[in-house]
Amino acid sequence: MTAGLKTIISLSFVLAIGFLLVILSCALFKQYLPLLVVATYVLAPLPNWVCGRCANPDDFVESSSNAVVDFGRFCTGFLVLMGVALPALLAHSELIRWAAALMSITGGALIYGTIIAFGMFFQEEEE
Repeated sequence: MTAGLKTIISLSFVLAIGFLLVILSCALFKQYLPLLVVATYVLAPLPNWVCGRCANPDDFVESSSNAVVDFGRFCTGFLVLMGVALPALLAHSELIRWAAALMSITGGALIYGTIIAFGMFFQEEEE
């Protein structure tokens, strides 16, 4: 097996564990609000992708403005922070239990970390 296939298999395994933790945090305690974390972690890379495509990098001018890329990074950071803060807020307001919140945060971190790892391993280098 090649290194690329081993990477895909291992990252898929970690992603499955992350989804399992989030689903278990909902199913064990019969409260399905922690599933909102999955939506935030799935939507988190989209602002970077959209703003990266909208930015017009100029090879000849290095002082071009990167405000669009910075805005995409800000939105991604907001969504990642919301994925951590939302279960804590729900647990603090006693809508879910703290154990469910911790399982949801851990699973969400595994999901987002896997998305980042997929992007790093399979990113095409620019010339």
